[in-house]
Amino acid sequence: MILIDGKKVAAELREELKKEVLNLKAKHNKTPGLTVILIGDMAPSQIYVRMKEKAANEVGLKSEVIKYPNEVEEKTVLDKIHELNKDDGVSGILVQLPLPKHIDKQKVIEKILPSKDVDGFHPMNVGNLSSGYDSSVPCTPLGCYLLIKKIEPNLSGKKAVVVGRSNLNGKPMTQLLLKENCTVTITHSKTKDLKEECLKGDIIVAAVGIPELVKGDWIKKDAIVIDVGINKTEKGIVGDVAFDEVSKVAKALTPVPGGVGPMTIACLLKNTIECFKRTQNN
Repeated sequence: MILIDGKKVAAELREELKKEVLNLKAKHNKTPGLTVILIGDMAPSQIYVRMKEKAANEVGLKSEVIKYPNEVEEKTVLDKIHELNKDDGVSGILVQLPLPKHIDKQKVIEKILPSKDVDGFHPMNVGNLSSGYDSSVPCTPLGCYLLIKKIEPNLSGKKAVVVGRSNLNGKPMTQLLLKENCTVTITHSKTKDLKEECLKGDIIVAAVGIPELVKGDWIKKDAIVIDVGINKTEKGIVGDVAFDEVSKVAKALTPVPGGVGPMTIACLLKNTIECFKRTQNN
């Protein structure tokens, strides 16, 4: 079985992006810039933002983090986004989720210019992705897609099963696989006989947030299995896939941690550079 090393693939991608940033600087005399808005003091969000900032600096992007206390007014955040939308030095804007309850997530997402939406959450980018047009693609599914392509460059005609239908992972993942001419089944908590559906998949992407849901006898021999889940259990951090069982059957499998996670941040940098390039071409 091939262990899909997300850390290694992400490091290779960052090296490519580093070169690209140097070329863009030379060509346009400008540096792509990523601005992250962080609200509150939730530890996981703070850790993610620090990792994003470190990775952005590593590839040579301009990186800025704007921090607000938990009780910040929604209007203050929306006004700041409006200001960043107009700032030519900012290529990409990311508001770290989750937000405090008094701030409307959808309002915040829709306030970001689609051309600066590095998370790919704006309804216009969601629509563009599903219509096959150029758009920012959410970072985690994009990372999964790049890992799958490393193992199997030609996905045409493959059967793919996506476990989970979230806007963040399942739905955009489906669109990316459709673009590659896969036959895609989306499964979810109301799916009858999930095991039977999974057994049909040449590719399985599990993104449902249930520890070790996908078992060894759910996987057909030589399937590619991508585990997006990060679940805290008594045993420590585990994915949505029962790793030991599935590794005996699958052709390739991502570990948790060290699989999809590093790719998510690398793809955020990639999206920032793509947003910059699109504005320079207009």
